[in-house]
This record gives sequence, structure tokens and C-alpha cells, in this order.
Amino acid sequence: MRRNLPARAIGPQPARGLGGALAVSACLGLAAALLPGPASAWPWSRDMTDGIAIKPQKQPMPFPHRSVPVPETATVHVADREEATKLINPIPATPDSVNKGKALFTIYCTPCHGVSGTGDGLVGEKLVLRPFNLTSPSVQSIPDGLIFGYITFGGAVMPIYGNDLSPSERWHVVNYVRVQFGGRPTVTSAPAPSAAPAPSVKTASAAGALPAGQATKSTLK
Repeated sequence: MRRNLPARAIGPQPARGLGGALAVSACLGLAAALLPGPASAWPWSRDMTDGIAIKPQKQPMPFPHRSVPVPETATVHVADREEATKLINPIPATPDSVNKGKALFTIYCTPCHGVSGTGDGLVGEKLVLRPFNLTSPSVQSIPDGLIFGYITFGGAVMPIYGNDLSPSERWHVVNYVRVQFGGRPTVTSAPAPSAAPAPSVKTASAAGALPAGQATKSTLK
């Protein structure tokens, strides 16, 4: 037999459990106020901070035992562009170096400087401050070390490429900029180191003082 249940009243119903919700909210707010660090950020806030990467202003970790450096990555310690200006280009502008620099220039530099080096790249044309014209006398008159410094530390609108290019690769780009846009001639090979003159040895007969077999240290100069 079906029972008729009373119909519920239509309209806003009084809130239930409002006091309990307010109490829970108050407790959570008090806990957050007393423990701001753990309550708001623990533990995920330090996941990136406590990684194994090198921290700012910290010395880099030593190389592992028995590790070997990557070829052609001689370490260069310079603090800024001004200090890099004093560097001497250690890599001669051989055709091989210029070709390597061209390949790297095409990847990293042409978006802004363009193939012509005048700053007409697809990105450079859209910048308010145009990139340097690498063919201008003002650029070609600066030292190789300053170009190396700009590649390493960047400029006003130029990104930093010290993390993307090894020191040798940066010098290859410098050589390409000099040869392609400055007209500097290439060299056939690296210059051979000059041999130091052999020390002269005065013999006893030349010294005219001691017979053979009795030369002393004073006869060697």
C-alpha cells in the first residue's frame, strides 16, 4: 500500500552546519598564520631549490674522477665583456675555422643579423633596437675579444650564447665575422711556434783559458 509522503516546501532552506564550517575555517586560518612556511608551501616549494644544479654565486662542482674534457673546449675565465676585450684569439682564421663559424652563425646569428650581417634577419627587422651591422667599420674595428665577449655575455637585445657555444666555437664565429663581413684574409694553417735559439757554449779553446776536459760552469753562458 503506497504511503503519501509530505511535500517539501519550495523556497530557500536555512543553512545547516554553518557554525561547524566557520569553526573549521578558523582553525585552518590559525594554522596558516602560525606556520606560514609549511602551511602554504611545504614540501613542493623547495623541490627546484634543492636540486643538484649549481646555485647562484656558488663554485661549480668538480669534474668526476677520470673524466676527460670534450675536444676543442678550452676553458676561458672572464667576468664580463670588458674583461673579454683583452683576450687574444687563439684560433687562426683557417678555412676550416671559417666554415665552422659559418655553420654556427647560420644557426644562432642569422635570425637577427641576417645572412648579410646587416641586421636584416627575420627577427632583427621586428626589433625596435636593430642588431649591429657587422659589416660596418665601427664593428670591424673592435678587438676580437670584444666580439667574443658579446657572444658570451650578450648585449642590449642580444641573447647570451655562452651556455650554447663552447669557447672554441665562439672563436670560430669571430673568425667568420672577420672574414665574411670584414674582408680579412684566411690563413692556410696555424703559425708554427718560433723555436728558441740554442744556448751558446764556449769551448775551452775558444775561451782560451782551460785545457780540454777541465771546462767549468763559468765557460757555459
